[in-house]
Amino acid sequence: MSQSQNIQGRTEPSLDVAPTPQNTPLDTGVLQNRPANMGQPTVETLAEGEESEDDGEDVGGANPASLLAKNPALLALAQSKLEDLIGTSSGYIESLPPAVRKRIDGLKGVQVEHSKIESEFQMAILELEKKFLSKFSPLYERREAIITGKAEPTETEVEAGKASDSDDEDDDEEEGAKVEEITDEKDAGDIKGIPEFWLTALKNHVPISETITDTDEAALRSLTDIKLSYLEDGQPGFKLHFVFATNEYFEDSELTKTYYYQEQVGYGGDFVYDKAIGHEIKWKEEKDLTKKVEIKKQRNKTTGRTRVIKKVVPTDSFFNFFKPPQPPTPESLESSDVDEDELEELDARLETDYQIGEDFKEKIIPRAVDYFTGKALRYEEDFDEELDEDFEDEDDFDDDDDEDNEGQGEGSAAANPDCKQQ
Repeated sequence: MSQSQNIQGRTEPSLDVAPTPQNTPLDTGVLQNRPANMGQPTVETLAEGEESEDDGEDVGGANPASLLAKNPALLALAQSKLEDLIGTSSGYIESLPPAVRKRIDGLKGVQVEHSKIESEFQMAILELEKKFLSKFSPLYERREAIITGKAEPTETEVEAGKASDSDDEDDDEEEGAKVEEITDEKDAGDIKGIPEFWLTALKNHVPISETITDTDEAALRSLTDIKLSYLEDGQPGFKLHFVFATNEYFEDSELTKTYYYQEQVGYGGDFVYDKAIGHEIKWKEEKDLTKKVEIKKQRNKTTGRTRVIKKVVPTDSFFNFFKPPQPPTPESLESSDVDEDELEELDARLETDYQIGEDFKEKIIPRAVDYFTGKALRYEEDFDEELDEDFEDEDDFDDDDDEDNEGQGEGSAAANPDCKQQ
């Protein structure tokens, strides 16, 4: 698996940090020099359901979390200050003797060698994927022949397919399937291959289905195959090939999209996406599904005559997949005019684009029939349910306390550096 590129050059700060010599202040003299009869520091607590003497006020004065919750400007200031502290040195490393610091530098050198081996490891895996793609390719060609009606499955293939579903309780009721049982042999003879196979498979993949509009469906009905290939000359990355029959929308018989990895692996030892290159679709006249025409009427204030203005504007479409967003250049990131909101939006678009490309490579192409029948959906739903079981709902509060609890919850997360953020 690969990680997407963080276009802003920084990671989200994690506040769930265990005490270490690196983040623990050196000056502990306040605690060390306290009087012996002072005892250990304690925290005053209230029994469950018990109120303080100040009718709900926190013991010892105002609750910092409440103050932050009631003052958005103060909350934003506190958050910015906490972010500024992330990664700053506590002075611990600098305080070590030169000989110890030298050994730490040596360990960093060892880590450099480890990173080199990680790169070799990922390249070896990539070569292994290429090797096994050559073994999968005959099966993909056989699948394409059956889908398009060039060939019929053998009895052995049919029996193997039925046997694979023998333990499935919903053998005849696959979720998401759009296959109608054909009882009339005469009707069956009129059907070639498996109609709308890829359109159905794509619509059963939730993130992809959200990009498919009603007008896209007519074009996607002519999609006959989706293939995978790897880049040559040692360049890490892969290419997706979308093969189409003759259709009324574009001239191309094949649309491609290429994903490039960076030469060096990321910190976690995986490839990092560098960029994606799409395909310039040769749309037929007035058939571009990625654009729409807006018609407006304008009236001349002097003559009173009206005119019709036609304006071509971008619109949502699956085929925007072939016009991927591009990461910003280092120069644009260093510019003082950079807009943080725009960068975050671009980061999200890049993440989505890379993930969909990865899903085509890892899920759709290898298991197309499972997405066509809907079988793959059940496995994804089971995975989502397992994730949900790891979390507990925390919204069982009294209606009267909703507002107070909501404010305190937000304030506490910002004010308490030890609060774990999900």
